[in-house]
Amino acid sequence: MKEFEEIIREKGLPSVGQTVRSKKYGTLWRVMEKKEIWRNIDPDPQTSEPRMVPCIYLLFWKVQEGTPPGVGRMMGYEYTLYDNTFALNWDIVKD
Repeated sequence: MKEFEEIIREKGLPSVGQTVRSKKYGTLWRVMEKKEIWRNIDPDPQTSEPRMVPCIYLLFWKVQEGTPPGVGRMMGYEYTLYDNTFALNWDIVKD
């Protein structure tokens, strides 16, 4: 869908298989999965109708020497057009 492509382009999200570096800890993480999902947000203040926004879910695996991909620490985050958490927390590593 167009909404999801816009999130990927605007936020500069990595592709599956790319490696990113944590800005806080300097650790390397590989993108293992990318999914298009919908996130619930606060209901409409006037009508109380539930609302959802499109987002991209990325699953990261912590790169460790001697450990096969997908074994060990993993974590996932959701990214929308309305946040800048990817740019604040990660740098894409050029392999």
